[in-house]
Amino acid sequence: MTDVSEIWFTRCPVPTPVGLAHQLGWLEEDFAQVGVALRSILDAPDRRTRESHFDHTLEWSFRHGGNVPPIRARSEGRETRLVGITWTDEFQAIVARPGSRIAGPEGLRGRRIGLPRRPAGIVDFHRANALKGVVSALSLGGLTLGDVALVDVVTADSVLEEHGSPRLFGLKRRLPYAPELEALIRGEIDAFYLKGTQGVTAANLFGLDQVVEFGFHPDPNIRINTGTPRVLTVDARLAVERPDLVAVLIGAIRRAGAWAEAHPEEVRRFVAREVGASEETVLAAQGPDLHRNLGLSLDPAQIAAVATYKDFLRDQGFLAADFDVRAWVDTRPWEVGALAHLHGNAA
Repeated sequence: MTDVSEIWFTRCPVPTPVGLAHQLGWLEEDFAQVGVALRSILDAPDRRTRESHFDHTLEWSFRHGGNVPPIRARSEGRETRLVGITWTDEFQAIVARPGSRIAGPEGLRGRRIGLPRRPAGIVDFHRANALKGVVSALSLGGLTLGDVALVDVVTADSVLEEHGSPRLFGLKRRLPYAPELEALIRGEIDAFYLKGTQGVTAANLFGLDQVVEFGFHPDPNIRINTGTPRVLTVDARLAVERPDLVAVLIGAIRRAGAWAEAHPEEVRRFVAREVGASEETVLAAQGPDLHRNLGLSLDPAQIAAVATYKDFLRDQGFLAADFDVRAWVDTRPWEVGALAHLHGNAA
């Protein structure tokens, strides 16, 4: 068995049970019990290390968050494993200028819809996210991409470029949607997509018109996007050589998810801290059932949802090559964890 003294981890600034387990201190405690220290990828001083949040290059690492970067990394041949999925619905909408009089998704016909585009570098997950949101919204009005004009909105360089910059005014990262809002105000576009707590904040601040909201639509195929569902991935060496450590990770995450179900108010407080928003905003963006949707599983329906989004990314040119999502899934850490649990009960 390979000796491991430290593991790298990263998570997106969104509601995840990994973030909850980290804030509760359970991740660090459980790994400390097996002699392993955790190190944060995004807090590393080296830019190349931080880039692993997007390209998953670090050995002995795990990641939980939006699914575009890990899917893209796998399509490029990165040896990783999908070991868990979390489905947490969130606000998703197409918005327009106040007084735009765009009545529902049908009213988007012939309109100019802004799509963010990053310069070359990390995978353009914001564009992938927005494009799928636009496709979903249009489908609700019986429209397709051919019925609208897509307008590129150039966004800032890689988010990593801003690390530690005084231009962040003390925050850890720059908030999204500023370029889209500028284009909307200048009259260069008629509408654009936003989501989550930061989307609610931007829409509220500018008093935007909500053309259509679909983050809680009854059809999961409408809701599927970058953050719905979110995936837990580990590098292959960690998965193959130390599945017992991945089992420790899964155990801490599932314990946090179970705790969340019984503590709705505390969950909103923890998530507000995680995403940098108020509890009121978290409630508006994530809905009243957030505490019930922070579990972790490898449910076949959720695996199928990841495969559906992977196919969308492939068809829209975001992937280097196609791959089989089901072959990406690794259930061994779950089996190791179940076996350890049984042995513990027997003892």
